[in-house]
Amino acid sequence: MKISVIGTGAYGLAIALELAKKKNKISMWTESPKVYEEYKSTKKISSIFDIAIPSNISITPDMEKVLENTELVYIVTASKYVDSVCDKMKPFYNKSIPICIASKGIEESSEELLSNIVEKKLKTKYIAVISGPTFAIDIINDEPVALAIGSNSLKARSLVINTLANDHLKLRPTKDMIGIQLCGSVKNVIAIAAGIVSGLGYSDSTRSFLINESIHDIKDIIYYLGGNPKTILSFAGIGDLMLTCSSTKSRNFSFGYCIGNTKDAKKIKEYLVNNTVEGYYTLDTIYRMLNKKQIKIDLINVIYDIVYNNTDPETLIKFLITKK
Repeated sequence: MKISVIGTGAYGLAIALELAKKKNKISMWTESPKVYEEYKSTKKISSIFDIAIPSNISITPDMEKVLENTELVYIVTASKYVDSVCDKMKPFYNKSIPICIASKGIEESSEELLSNIVEKKLKTKYIAVISGPTFAIDIINDEPVALAIGSNSLKARSLVINTLANDHLKLRPTKDMIGIQLCGSVKNVIAIAAGIVSGLGYSDSTRSFLINESIHDIKDIIYYLGGNPKTILSFAGIGDLMLTCSSTKSRNFSFGYCIGNTKDAKKIKEYLVNNTVEGYYTLDTIYRMLNKKQIKIDLINVIYDIVYNNTDPETLIKFLITKK
């Protein structure tokens, strides 16, 4: 079958390589002339991963060509681009074709979950979301990994599982799309906080203290925003928290480490310029969402003040100790 993958970042490439293993025809869309020219000349995207791209994967900047005769679409861009990508897809997209959202985050300007953006823009009900403790390089290296898949559409859920699951990638289904997306978004914020703790020089025990406290707050956020609090126990919840909050492979963790370790505004800004830090944008969005709905989550407020208002990072430690 033909499958479209929108986005050619590290995670998009990892997803495409997995889909290609089942002999599907994969058409990837890129907006980057550099990526397209690199692929045309070398059949690789060495700037992302130095790995040969199989013949059943093609890359093009032509959205019409990517979506032509497709049977399934994966959206794997940074969350802030999902809205504009849907606009580009709209003239060529058939609303009966299922869409799987692998992007993590909340749309900034509208403060909407990505599934809501896709549904409104593309007028489709066939939507699934995937999230879980998986770095792109680990998927590519065939490490045993797992994802939660949230969907109210049997058609979308079945197609995603059939095309993506294999002997080293497990998918566990749920209907809680809200909870899956909030877990996948907020864990990036907590990863920044975990990086701050480590950057300040505190131990693994202190970082675990933070993670444990954050679980209760994420449960509350899920509940207040209409999801199932039990989703925190899924691969998208505790599973992803454990991974993202403890690894230098995570740009969110590394960004937080920079804040705690250097306390240098110039170096912190340079890191943001040179890296896509999803949690930085999600923090601002979730902070605004919660305040508009008059939902008080103190941990989010503390992290926000450190990241956006230059409050002393040690405030996070004081908060953890005094929190009731």
